Amino acid sequence: MARSGPGAARAPRGKRRWAPCLVATGAAVALAGGDGCSDHGAVCGPREAVVERVIDGDTIVVAGDVKIRYLLVDAPEATTGHADCYGAGAAQFNADLVLGHTVQLDYDVDCRDRFGRTLAYVTLDGHDVNRLLIERGYACVLHIPPDGDDRAGELEALESSARAAGRGLWGACDPIPCHSTRRVDRW
Repeated sequence: MARSGPGAARAPRGKRRWAPCLVATGAAVALAGGDGCSDHGAVCGPREAVVERVIDGDTIVVAGDVKIRYLLVDAPEATTGHADCYGAGAAQFNADLVLGHTVQLDYDVDCRDRFGRTLAYVTLDGHDVNRLLIERGYACVLHIPPDGDDRAGELEALESSARAAGRGLWGACDPIPCHSTRRVDRW
């Protein structure tokens, strides 16, 4: 499975979910010599930022034009000509939650995916946005190890509960758009 492409940065294995990467500044990135992530100390992106745009149910753009892809979340597509079942609903739910708000960002092992998006867990006012999307049935779990190894079980249990209750896409879509094999190798 292709997880990350050429030039994709990784945080050192010791820097896991609840030990966020350092805040990136132009000077820090320039001094580090590279894209901001290195094996000696991860600078994945900002720890806090204002959400300027919501691309879809699992991707946002924060201040500084930084594209953030939610870790462990796979929402139905609603962009670039795709209109997956529940994609518009997932994008709207995400926008209602975070658009215009300051969010906290935590990182895991890989800093970026093969599309250059920064991979992060997103929190708003103490609420785990990644978790809410899964719990309310707006998205499925997408676990690409080693990212999310310490949280996958928790989110998979929430997904199972949403599925059993028919919440969100689980009660509205057949087939379930985010369980398609066409999207397994995203990172």
